[in-house]
Amino acid sequence: MKFIVENWYLFVMAIGSGAMLLVPMLRGGNAGLAPAGAVQLVNREKAVLIDVCGADEYAAGHAVGARNVPLAELETRLPSVVKNKALPLVLLCASGARAQRAAAIARKLGYANVQVLAGGLKAWREASLPVEKA
Repeated sequence: MKFIVENWYLFVMAIGSGAMLLVPMLRGGNAGLAPAGAVQLVNREKAVLIDVCGADEYAAGHAVGARNVPLAELETRLPSVVKNKALPLVLLCASGARAQRAAAIARKLGYANVQVLAGGLKAWREASLPVEKA
């Protein structure tokens, strides 16, 4: 007990560092796939890039090769756009928030290998990856 009282700051630091490790895991764990990882998935495993932005945002600029399936239409259109549910999907939007919701829908539809591009199109552009306009 004497050790604990004399070294209370060590216990506070241990609890604080444990909390810093635990908080990201509670918020959803993996924040998503890095742009370089997405490119590797596309090149090596024939992953399909799905942009879940609205048609206006998609037309303004999207990752090269991405197919547009707006979040509102994902449940009905995704099965016709990507018929092979074993293919990896990389979902993206402007920032990544809508893509997180889209990932839950895609998993519910039976797509087993679903990834979200961390940071969305913004991260894609920051990684100097190609963007095209429709």
